[in-house]
Amino acid sequence: MNTGAWRGLAGRDTGLTELMDDPDCDPRRLAATYRRFDLVNRAVSGWGGVYRTHVRPRLRALGRPARVLDLGCGGGDVVARLAGLAARDRLDVEWVGADPDPRALEAARERERPGVRFVSRSSTDLLADGERFDLVLSNHVLHHLDAAQLRGFVDDSRALARSAVLHADIARGRRAYALYAIGVTPLAPGTFLRTDGLRSIRRSYRADELARTLGDPWRVETPAPFRVLAVAEGTADDRD
Repeated sequence: MNTGAWRGLAGRDTGLTELMDDPDCDPRRLAATYRRFDLVNRAVSGWGGVYRTHVRPRLRALGRPARVLDLGCGGGDVVARLAGLAARDRLDVEWVGADPDPRALEAARERERPGVRFVSRSSTDLLADGERFDLVLSNHVLHHLDAAQLRGFVDDSRALARSAVLHADIARGRRAYALYAIGVTPLAPGTFLRTDGLRSIRRSYRADELARTLGDPWRVETPAPFRVLAVAEGTADDRD
């Protein structure tokens, strides 16, 4: 294991970039990475618990058909999984995944089905389009953003949401780093999963850091081991 990286986990390493963010990265490895995110996210992202404690109660409380947005949806696996859970619970939901990266959208659109669609839009684009949603969520986006991008992203997400915003991410730590390095190895060949996942951990926030960075009205929870969840109420109704 990289001992320098291990020692560096005391603070965020924002100088790192992920291989898949390179527009010239190997397209075959990128496509394989997007496909295998489904397995990785099911294992580590904690969305099953977040669905039970946050998403499902909010959707049921609406008492009407709902719209949910995943900002920076990547390959669309989180949207597809949540849509399946909601369908099992007989909830009437339109699911929209949005990502401005055309490479991500190419992978995501393989998961499209009735009630689940993907669009090539940023949060700014969606606001300009006049779009509004009942819930807005993201997975593994926050650690990619610099300070100005983060503020714009979270403010836009609240402006798009009528009910709540849920931004989930990795919690940086030595145990998370060590366990991921070992656990992802069988899935890593032919992908960017191992290198980029470890870099993501090194770029990520701890819960107290994220809470200080976001400030009020955000609250930061730890819904599962090695996970953080930033939660706030939407402001879309205030703007309509």
